[in-house]
Amino acid sequence: MNGPKHKLCTKLSSTYLRKWWITIAIAAILIIGGIVVACEFSVLINAIVDRMVALRPGAKTFNWWAKPPVEPRISLYVYNVTNADDFLSNGSKAIVDEVGPYVYTETWEKVNIVENDNGTLSYNLRKIYTFREDLSAGPEDDVVIVPNIPMLSATSQSKHAARFLRLAMASIMDILKIKPFVQVSVGQLLWGYEDPLLKLAKDVVPKEQKLPYEEFGLLYGKNGTSSDRVTVHTGVDDITQYGIIDKYNGRTHLPHWTTEECNRLNGTDGSIFPPHIDHSRILHVYDKDLCRLLPLVFEKEVITKNEVQGYRFTPPESVFADVDRSPENMCFCPAGQPSCSPNGLFNVSLCQYDSPIMLSFPHFYLADDSLRTQVEGISPPEKEKHQFFFDVQPNMGTTLRVRARIQINLAVSQVFDIKQVANFPDIIFPILWFEEGIDSLPDEVTDLMRFAEVVPPKIRIVLIVVLCALGVGLLLLATFCLIRNSHRQSTLHLEGSNYLATAQVDMNKKQNKDNNPSNVRY
Repeated sequence: MNGPKHKLCTKLSSTYLRKWWITIAIAAILIIGGIVVACEFSVLINAIVDRMVALRPGAKTFNWWAKPPVEPRISLYVYNVTNADDFLSNGSKAIVDEVGPYVYTETWEKVNIVENDNGTLSYNLRKIYTFREDLSAGPEDDVVIVPNIPMLSATSQSKHAARFLRLAMASIMDILKIKPFVQVSVGQLLWGYEDPLLKLAKDVVPKEQKLPYEEFGLLYGKNGTSSDRVTVHTGVDDITQYGIIDKYNGRTHLPHWTTEECNRLNGTDGSIFPPHIDHSRILHVYDKDLCRLLPLVFEKEVITKNEVQGYRFTPPESVFADVDRSPENMCFCPAGQPSCSPNGLFNVSLCQYDSPIMLSFPHFYLADDSLRTQVEGISPPEKEKHQFFFDVQPNMGTTLRVRARIQINLAVSQVFDIKQVANFPDIIFPILWFEEGIDSLPDEVTDLMRFAEVVPPKIRIVLIVVLCALGVGLLLLATFCLIRNSHRQSTLHLEGSNYLATAQVDMNKKQNKDNNPSNVRY
């Protein structure tokens, strides 16, 4: 009679226990899921970001890259020479008056885009400049007096030529009435004016040695579609190569410098960088006019428009340092030590048809102060006004804000055999400086960045809390029920034992009664 009851209780008990062991297993899976989310959720988000930013034709980020929804500006400040005659005649120190800004808005578009088989895209860049007189200090017609760059370049290059060539050059300049300073409008200085020396060169210089322009202007030929063909990595196959230049006009390296390291081209155009940037990353920007890769190192964290967090990257202080301070810059001295630039300057003559052009930061920021004091009228440099920097969104690698600030200088060499410049001393003469960049990105872009930056961490925290809370809750519930069931089973076991013992006593009494009938009275 007790056998079927015992089997039924055992069956019910086994089903009960199996249910709670399954609950414990589910709780363990939830807790493990919470731990996995805590450790690996960022990997999933990074994979999503990588896919989103990679340059796939037709994607939103591709369209933003091809035609940036921004309005870059370039502001130019010209060093107007106010005592040119005294400087040449009396040996007085040159006095300059910084005039500007002269502001142009820019429209950028990548055209003739071709998708290549090796995970790259090739394109030409179109830049259209529009003068903004409402933002400028004056019209483009403002007249300035500046060094005659074509003439002084030619005389400086002739310093080590045969003497009769220098005398012949002096005669030609006399006939053409070429002077060391020119009076031109700001527009002419930037976009071009007819120069008699260049016009003469066009007629007498062999075709293979001719300059690719007939007028002289610091931005001559840049208002329109560039002939330079740029090939960049899309990041689809390898996100670490996202936006990195693969080839520039078919070259993988520059031809100018003495080592492969200094001739590298594997930077970006500055609009995008490979994502997931940390403080230790060194970014690299390439621009043809810089004549080299420009390294950028982390300076500080910043908050930009719409409270998007960015990392500020700037060139290291050693970037234009002389070789005594930074021996690694020796590779930028193509003719050895004598051709090295003074501290704070970078010689780009090899990229400017041998014109002795020297780049620096505005007001000779980070350069020897003796360069600034060679002329009067240039105030001491200020970091806030003259620093070169990029603010970059670290997760997506998108540039948020830029101030690309560069000063153009002319390295003039005194040449006694050319009477027009016989009194022009050896000097680094500042011409102008400019500030090019963007203030912010459109709300559509920054909203997406802010979403990508703020929402995933919150989702991660919610998932961790929910999964772990559910797991721990189920685990505690299952443990409590199992312990309670264990006590109940013990109680039932004791009650069952007492019942069996009582039944056994009753049975024994009955058997004794049956075995002793004589005790029954009639």
